[in-house]
Amino acid sequence: MSGKKLLMIVGDFGEDYEIMVPFQALQAVGHEVHAVCPEKEAGDAIKTAIHDFRGDQTYLEERGHDFALTATFDEVDPADYDGLVVPGGRAPEYLRTYDEVLDAVRHFFEEEKPVATLCHGPQILAAAGVLDGYEMSSYPAVRAEVEAAGCSWVDGVVTDRNLVTARDWSDNAEWIAQFLDVLGTEIDHGAEAAAA
Repeated sequence: MSGKKLLMIVGDFGEDYEIMVPFQALQAVGHEVHAVCPEKEAGDAIKTAIHDFRGDQTYLEERGHDFALTATFDEVDPADYDGLVVPGGRAPEYLRTYDEVLDAVRHFFEEEKPVATLCHGPQILAAAGVLDGYEMSSYPAVRAEVEAAGCSWVDGVVTDRNLVTARDWSDNAEWIAQFLDVLGTEIDHGAEAAAA
């Protein structure tokens, strides 16, 4: 398998499981992932948040891990990347205010490159004006925003052309698997797995 070069746009209080899990899973199958954040450099850390569901009207937010960035946002060129990952959490609500973030997102849609996002990540895509005509998912509270951006919303993991979306981190396994399919990633478990 030839590994792809992927860009992941993150920020403080992005969802821990939606950053750490795809970052590690995509690397585990041979892809190179550059995690970037506006106004921060490679080696700087962002603070993540863990959002949990405990029977309240909305999720509970607790402090997650520190996550080290692997590249400097101002030094990356989206044209050098094969795909984009936009995690959710609280970060998208302010990351969408950066013109350079919106410009980067637009590049991936203009070039029809693979994009994976979930939870509140679609807020950034909606702000970039790239969602018209897509069928997609998001955290249910973001549904009105993506529908206003021209989408039809689905309650589950969805792949529509170059875009793979999901509701939240509880969809990680299926969301990452569908993104790997869109990337063209082939995983061979060998003859032993086939015989089992």
